[in-house]
Amino acid sequence: MNPNSKLGPTLQALILRAEQALDRCLPPAEQSPAALHRAMRYAVLGGGKRLRPLLVYAAAHAFGESDPQLDAAACAVELIHAYSLVHDDLPAMDDDALRRGRPTCHIVFGEAMAILAGDALQALAFEILADDPAHQTDATTGIAMLRVLSRACGAEGMAGGQSLDLAAVGQQLTLAELEHMHALKTGALIRASVQMGALVARADAEALQALDRYAHAVGLAFQVRDDILDVEGESAVLGKTAGKDAAAAKPTFPSIIGLDASRARLAELIESALAAIEPLGNKGSLLAELARYAGHRAH
Repeated sequence: MNPNSKLGPTLQALILRAEQALDRCLPPAEQSPAALHRAMRYAVLGGGKRLRPLLVYAAAHAFGESDPQLDAAACAVELIHAYSLVHDDLPAMDDDALRRGRPTCHIVFGEAMAILAGDALQALAFEILADDPAHQTDATTGIAMLRVLSRACGAEGMAGGQSLDLAAVGQQLTLAELEHMHALKTGALIRASVQMGALVARADAEALQALDRYAHAVGLAFQVRDDILDVEGESAVLGKTAGKDAAAAKPTFPSIIGLDASRARLAELIESALAAIEPLGNKGSLLAELARYAGHRAH
């Protein structure tokens, strides 16, 4: 089943655009070193929701920006996401054998090649942004985007969140601690995606703050829904191993506050996201659609 089948035609078209842009920016599979390039392409082009590229496009569309100016940012955030999944699935991290309904990268290519593929994808993301012709004449915006993406990757973002996640195994966190961890591990790149789209569109400071509130809520909503699906979903539908968090004694929203309270928190977060972009009116329709999708997806 297509994980994006519930999205409307505009977002479906943007998914296709992102897929084509990703295919172009990745090295050809036959180009040396071929094994590395095959692993990179396997990690990126194996399906997925493409939520982060869609957020780049949707945030910029709210301010009238055209798609060609957004492809580099859309590819960059998805390459970072793909690299993080490759590394998260490794035996030293989450030790998972299934991702997007297929064997994980290290199962197919070996652990060493998977590590290298993740490293290369991260580097390629920044190379694409730095080389983007759309920003060659606007160094200020280009540097701001590089800064946003680098922070989302590092100790203040995904790496820091993953560190907290590893330390939390077998521990009982408070709700505030759990939300902080996921605001870094999952939410930081989602916030960066929205910020980068808005930066390309030259949104003003007030709009950037509103969009950041939106993205913070969407990032947490995405994770709450993920935790609920880990309890209620099936591996064949999810495309990854169901019930793995509970088996690994990892703190989740259902394990801390229960399923009913998790559903209520999810609804609160979606409402918060929608309220943040209400001043945009119809211009924020794609962002609103993505907020609802993040909270109601089945994958």
